Amino acid sequence: MSLYRSVVWFTKGLREDTKSGYESASKDFVPHNLEVQVPGRVFLVTGGNSGTGKATALEIAKRDKQLLTHVSTEPHVHLVCRDQALAEDARGEIIQESGNQNIFLHIVDLSDPKKIWKFFENFKQEHKLHVLINNASCMVNKRELTEDGLEKNFATNTLVSVYILTTGLIPVLEKEHDPQVITISSGGMLVQKLNTDDLQSKRTRQQVVLMERWAQGHPAIHFSSMHPSWADTPGMRQAMPGFHARFRDRRRSEAQGTDTVLWLALSSAAAAQPSSRFFQDRKPVSTHLSLTRMSSSPAEEEKLIEILEQLAQTFK
Repeated sequence: MSLYRSVVWFTKGLREDTKSGYESASKDFVPHNLEVQVPGRVFLVTGGNSGTGKATALEIAKRDKQLLTHVSTEPHVHLVCRDQALAEDARGEIIQESGNQNIFLHIVDLSDPKKIWKFFENFKQEHKLHVLINNASCMVNKRELTEDGLEKNFATNTLVSVYILTTGLIPVLEKEHDPQVITISSGGMLVQKLNTDDLQSKRTRQQVVLMERWAQGHPAIHFSSMHPSWADTPGMRQAMPGFHARFRDRRRSEAQGTDTVLWLALSSAAAAQPSSRFFQDRKPVSTHLSLTRMSSSPAEEEKLIEILEQLAQTFK
């Protein structure tokens, strides 16, 4: 299959990925997989002030009856957000709807490597962590640089909120029972090839490669990535207004976009899956289209890690 035909195939799949498509997939879901309580487990959700991040944090907060009746000094859900006002509003709504007071805010710019280094150095001194959910993302259509000279999408989606944050929190996770890292990515990487000569593009492929490499190096932690499909979120409305309007009847709700994240974070069925897999609608799916030559070599993946580590260290 040529690259052109692969793009056509993937775009066709997006057009067919309707709410009815979700409803069809959900017929195979096992309801009791999410009928769980998670007392004592601590979650961290990046970008938790809106969209799927907020919806994820809310559903997790609802699933801790023990903490609802017994005040805990350890927050059940940590939200890492950039905007103080939006984060405080989200925290208030989550507390009101869940009845769970143990929601803690960290105001950090997720595109600023220096601030993320400082954040997790403080975090690991004060908190434990069982599940890290890398939800924060950035979709800037025009090239925009951060104060550090990094392309903003790359800084947010790969270097800072995934690579630096995850590597910094791995020692914290490894101290706990059944730790997990979940990264929300995109099916767009199916038609992307890892390009270590231009890391400021093809970022979703980078995310998936990182999860696969970390799974190899840290077997005590369960790593997974997933595509929430095209959920109707503030991020989509702002970054993709044309797409949002064109497919207004085919977008998924935030709850539908959140389902697989929750399934990965909460269910024993997901924990039984091998580490490093990529999921959609609670099922592992391939990270490559057949015959498209999108796979990367071990040498290319190692170069990715080396470049990211060198960049990360310059901001430490």
